[in-house]
Amino acid sequence: MGILSGNPKTEPMHYGEIFSVWQCSMVAKGAVSCYQAYLNHAGDKDLKKVLDALLDQAKLEIKECDTLLTENGIAPAPTLPERPPVKLEDIPAGARFTDPEIAAKAAADTALGLVAASQAMGQSIREDIGALFAKYHVTKTALGLRILQMNKEKGWLIPPPLQIKRPDSDKA
Repeated sequence: MGILSGNPKTEPMHYGEIFSVWQCSMVAKGAVSCYQAYLNHAGDKDLKKVLDALLDQAKLEIKECDTLLTENGIAPAPTLPERPPVKLEDIPAGARFTDPEIAAKAAADTALGLVAASQAMGQSIREDIGALFAKYHVTKTALGLRILQMNKEKGWLIPPPLQIKRPDSDKA
């Protein structure tokens, strides 16, 4: 029997795991604040549903990561204050985020979350922590697909240059 065999919840966390869990909680707390503000700016019903799903996921990550940190004697980062709801009409046009801007930022955040979850899974030696980030990865994958489909359907996706037809090198 090795030092790290048995119940993973009784094993110590290594510094990488600690930082990944702490960082996940901190990023999720920022996401809650940001997505609450985006909800105030969003006009599209489908976008609002996506933002609600992203908020639910971020709140779950905060709860689970903060519990894990606390159980291991590590203080989680402070929680940001809740944002009050605001009527869309009360936000001046020049100060308002547009729906395509919000959707693009949500897509980018989700893509970055996939990378962070993959890195945390790869460095984890505690099975429970690796599994936790695997769960987050699967959820972020599904949310990312949902955002991509919405962006395509709404015409909000701005693709990079596409290679439609390659130059024919034989005819030169």
